[in-house]
Amino acid sequence: MKHTAQVLAAACALALAALPAKATIDRVVERSFSVQPGGALTVRTNGGSIRVESGDVSAVKVVAHERIRASSDAEADDVLKKLNLTIEQSGNDVSAVAEYEKDFGLHWNWPPVSVSFVVTVPARYSADLKTSGGNIAVTDLDGSLHARTSGGNFKIGKISGEVDCTTSGGDVSLAEGRAAVHLSSSGGSISVGHAVGPTELRTSGGNLRIDSIEGTLVARTSGGDIHAVFKGALKGACTLDTSGGQVRAVVDSNAAFKLDASTSGGSVDARGLTITLDGSRHRSSLSGDVNGGGPELRLHSSGGDIVIETHAAAAR
Repeated sequence: MKHTAQVLAAACALALAALPAKATIDRVVERSFSVQPGGALTVRTNGGSIRVESGDVSAVKVVAHERIRASSDAEADDVLKKLNLTIEQSGNDVSAVAEYEKDFGLHWNWPPVSVSFVVTVPARYSADLKTSGGNIAVTDLDGSLHARTSGGNFKIGKISGEVDCTTSGGDVSLAEGRAAVHLSSSGGSISVGHAVGPTELRTSGGNLRIDSIEGTLVARTSGGDIHAVFKGALKGACTLDTSGGQVRAVVDSNAAFKLDASTSGGSVDARGLTITLDGSRHRSSLSGDVNGGGPELRLHSSGGDIVIETHAAAAR
């Protein structure tokens, strides 16, 4: 049976190798629309990347890059007959959608054309983006951002409104979120430069890092490390939870909160804090009021160490 499987695998590999290699043909479609700031952009594509750039402009410019697997222009024309590419305006809003007709047969490298978008919008604009597999990049926006990709990475600048981004496997980076932030990945790492509002970070396996958090924070990973730096007083309950990595939290020396830190396999280390303990001190757990108590700060790891320290202690 094992020998038969090996023979079949080899036969499939030879058959694929015998297939003629397809060339790629690139084509570009451009559209521009006059708009006023405050509108919204919607982009949908199957497999291509999306990039949104903002500027001091009163227009939305959409550039669609079509990458077609074809050996000739005539073959590319046939492929594009099944591509539904719609770029249109409705008031101050603009949408760009690329959809290829569904085919339920068995195909390699389906669909035969991928469409990537580069869009320029006014600085005060919102965006709703979705791709089935490409990367998404967004520069600074004075508006909200909602985005999904089935496997690509996110690179996001400063966003004034709500941020809600999900990827099934890539990394996520956000320079700054001024409102509520929700970032999730099924396996990549997540990093945030600065967050002001309530922030939630979740990944199934990567690291979580936030360099400056002013609002509440929920950070959960199934296997990576968590590093969070709190700025000012805690605004509410916060949780940092990992199933296998290290947790490190940095707080202001005068921040008042209720500490609940525990690990199943490492140690808990507190540096520069004034703590009124709840009961006795243990190597793998620490609970008590810091500076008189306040909102709960829960730190938990199933296998790594936990470190909580003040900014002054972290600088040493």
